[in-house]
Amino acid sequence: MVTYEPKDGLRKDAARLAGERRHAELGKFLKARRARLSPGDFGMPPGSRRRTPGLRREEVALLAGVGVTWYTWLEQGRQIKASTQVLDAVARTLRLDRAEREHLYRLAEATPLRTERPREVIPGSIREILQSLDPLPASLINSRFDILLSNDASEELFWEWHTMPCVHKNTLWCCITEPTARGKFPEYEDHVRYLVARLRSAYSRNVGDPDWEEDIRRLASLSRDFSDLWARHEVADCEPRTLTYLHPRAGQVSLVVSELDVAMMPEARIVVYTPRDAATRSRLPLTRREAVPAEAVPAEAVPAEADPVEAATVS
Repeated sequence: MVTYEPKDGLRKDAARLAGERRHAELGKFLKARRARLSPGDFGMPPGSRRRTPGLRREEVALLAGVGVTWYTWLEQGRQIKASTQVLDAVARTLRLDRAEREHLYRLAEATPLRTERPREVIPGSIREILQSLDPLPASLINSRFDILLSNDASEELFWEWHTMPCVHKNTLWCCITEPTARGKFPEYEDHVRYLVARLRSAYSRNVGDPDWEEDIRRLASLSRDFSDLWARHEVADCEPRTLTYLHPRAGQVSLVVSELDVAMMPEARIVVYTPRDAATRSRLPLTRREAVPAEAVPAEAVPAEADPVEAATVS
């Protein structure tokens, strides 16, 4: 005779496992943030020799005005409840910025967690908005950087930057797996660091999700850079930034990156690239596939080498 576990039991087990993963993630995040600080940052003597960098747990508890045992349990990922007032004190002590503070609250389950949603079909109105933005490049992406939809201008802007077939349709995966990415994006290190921080921030809403866990596992096994960045537990919000891209025909283009929330798709956003300067505005038509051949592009439009630029971040 075969017996089956009730679906309610399976759901409870999944919720319990997700909670355990979330609390473990919280402990690692607190430990990483604690390691950034020293007693000297608070006017305290360094004390006896330290085996590891950063503040000790008891020092954080003292500065935050919470119990040492309670804070130790919090950092160990134990199943304890924390009020927003206590978390505020910890956040102030660890000098968390807004994105890090929100990340802390999510992991501590001090804010409502978004309920699981089925995969959504892209509404026709969103498709029309994307196409209407042409000639500005625009894409619809989710919090894992999957490219859900792009308009023609975006497809053609990045059409030639891959030397291998793009099978991922994911901004972060493409940057990590494309061998020439460092040469195409002069500020590659800053750009990938930002993407990983955004991914880590969104991860707090998806701890325990099998697709997320597998994605992160594969990225970490594939890229030492990703693995090292992921271990830093850095988180980031959307911020004003510029993408500088060395296009094979148009040369150096500098684009302001804007993100627009999509109310009917909470985990998605529209990313729009607008020219930062007159030179980029004049070169942008050269990124289209029906543009003039490469040999007809003025020599000054194509840099001889990838000179450093002010800023480059891809979303």
